[in-house]
Amino acid sequence: MNQKTATRILILLVAIGLLTLFFSFDLHQKMTLEGLKSGLAQLHAWRDAAPLQMALGYFFLYVLTTALSLPGALVLTLAGGAIFGFVQGFVLVSFASTVGATLAFLAARYVLRDWVQQRFGEKLKPMNDGIEKEGAFYLFTLRLVPVFPFFLINLLMGLTKMRTLTYYWVSQVGMLAGTVIYVNAGTQLAAIESLKGIISFPILLSLAALGLFPLITKKILDIFKKNKIYAKWNHLKPSKFDRNVVVIGAGAAGLVTSYIAAAVKARVTLVEAHKMGGDCLNYGCVPSKALIKSAKLAQQIRQADHYGLKAAQPEFSFRQVMARVNEVIKKIEPHDSVERYTALGVEVLQGYGRVINPWTVEIKNEHGVTQTLTTRSIVIAAGAQPFVPPLPGLDEVGYVTSDTLWEKFSMFDAPPKRLVVLGGGPIGCELTQAFARLGVQVTQIEMAGRLLSREDAEVSEILTESMRSDGVTILTEHKALRCECREADGVTVKTIVVEHGGIERHIEFDELLCAVGRVARLQGYGLEELGIPTQRTVVTNEYLETLYPNIYAAGDVAGPYQFTHTAAHQAWYASVNALFGQFKRFKVDYSVIPAATFTSPEIARVGLNEQEAVQKGIAVEVTRYGIDDLDRAIADGTDHGFVKVLTVPGKDKILGVTIVGEHAGDLLAEFVLAMKHGLGLNKILGTIHTYPTLSEANKYVAGEWRRAHTNQTVMKWLARYHAWRRG
Repeated sequence: MNQKTATRILILLVAIGLLTLFFSFDLHQKMTLEGLKSGLAQLHAWRDAAPLQMALGYFFLYVLTTALSLPGALVLTLAGGAIFGFVQGFVLVSFASTVGATLAFLAARYVLRDWVQQRFGEKLKPMNDGIEKEGAFYLFTLRLVPVFPFFLINLLMGLTKMRTLTYYWVSQVGMLAGTVIYVNAGTQLAAIESLKGIISFPILLSLAALGLFPLITKKILDIFKKNKIYAKWNHLKPSKFDRNVVVIGAGAAGLVTSYIAAAVKARVTLVEAHKMGGDCLNYGCVPSKALIKSAKLAQQIRQADHYGLKAAQPEFSFRQVMARVNEVIKKIEPHDSVERYTALGVEVLQGYGRVINPWTVEIKNEHGVTQTLTTRSIVIAAGAQPFVPPLPGLDEVGYVTSDTLWEKFSMFDAPPKRLVVLGGGPIGCELTQAFARLGVQVTQIEMAGRLLSREDAEVSEILTESMRSDGVTILTEHKALRCECREADGVTVKTIVVEHGGIERHIEFDELLCAVGRVARLQGYGLEELGIPTQRTVVTNEYLETLYPNIYAAGDVAGPYQFTHTAAHQAWYASVNALFGQFKRFKVDYSVIPAATFTSPEIARVGLNEQEAVQKGIAVEVTRYGIDDLDRAIADGTDHGFVKVLTVPGKDKILGVTIVGEHAGDLLAEFVLAMKHGLGLNKILGTIHTYPTLSEANKYVAGEWRRAHTNQTVMKWLARYHAWRRG
């Protein structure tokens, strides 16, 4: 037992001891209105005999009562007025109540906060963020209403991260109104028949209104702040608007936003400067998955003997493989096409959208023709683009990104012989493995200690082993220093220089792929001119509003996640808040965000993983099921990987799931549903899963959890019962 734990136990024991004494000596009977009235003459005598000692004793008793949350604080407040008069009583009560409340606050913080934050830290994060941002305001509001149980405020606020000094002064000021009322009542103690008679219903109503006053004030200040933001633009605000909403960017966020707006009969214009469908359709999810499928089939041909067939080296035309990728894009294009969205009621304009004031968007098409639209709301959904590191010599040797490789590689009859991939994140790993399986000699360079550093270490290890078996050279903890280009025997030799452990290494390549992340597109949309703050993304609040409440941002340009499905998720909030925010606004819910990396094996996750739980100090219980034991996986020859579930210790509540294996992204959906709707592992265990399917892995991991929580004592008695039944 460490010293801090021992101190906590000591504090609890002291508090319990004092409470026991309080009730053992019937002190709670003394701290009643009748007890105060009956002993008032004696109290006056003590005051007259020793006024300073009496005041100090009263102050100490009040502090102790409040600090221990003992019943009787109200009677003590009346006593302050009855014994010392209004002025002295008010001063004593005001400071004693605040000191006692602060001690209760500190005690709750020292004894309970670490445990509560560790156990419920993820759930309390929004509360902690709110307290950090506006905690003083809400504490002040609560303190203005004396009928609210103050001891509860002391305990609950102690569990948050509010600064002690802030808590003290806000409590001191906030409790003044109640202190005045009760101390003044104490000066008229003889006329008080019951505690209920101190405050009449009209006074209670007035205090409640007083408590609402800060909220009303905040609303007024918000309106004032809003008007101040718009002040320099108000002369440009139109009396009528051409559109209800204009959306800039036709990726996932922009498409869904405009679709929802049209569905509720709003007049919406969608502006796209390049290709409908955005990055996902044209450069990301769709082409990469098409390439991965071809690469996976090539690998299966090499490993055909595993299925009782003759293994062979796959023969293929790389140009045809890339042609198929482009065909897949074209086949999906109609889903995101101008024609489809026009039919849905969306006006689609091809051109560059630029916000020129909070209600006006200028659209310039490829011919330089400009169109200006006024609109109630604007949604910026400009997406993101690959980040290109400032590597010396990079431009000279040439490079591709996850956006540009499709067009360039489609021109090749054969894949590049030697490919260097910078980056060990999801995009880098997916493309590295795909090209390796198509016969490319791939070297993957990652500056961190392992691939997919946000996943658990065992996940990285499994993927690293798989990729190395595919022929990939993986260089972790290697820092790219520069690129060089030289002529040798009339041939241009391109090299990247990396450093590891203080030693430089030169790696020759034919093509270089930069896959070190993506950055939001923040330039060219008028954000700078309007003064809309940007950091790595457009800065928004929990409603996706920018500095201007009628201008929203959604998708990769807003962050914090760069997933197509998250962009679509945000789009609902952006569109609904933009169209109906004057009645009701909705905060974006990021509580359950799934993600998948489509390597072999696939890696899928939702919620916490083990390393995040450790970093955040969240206690979890880990349950694991190996897919190598699953019938369907064995039959398919994909019996590798696992399902790992993190739950609240001792409970079946799911905090996070990691799946590694075939179709992991598909298997994850059941857990996403369970977490979203508060279903535990027992519900999954009680659900029929088709046999033989991979989805049974989800049921079996729930079964592993159930077995680990079987009451062994009950099992022993059941064994005895059945033995008795056998005779």
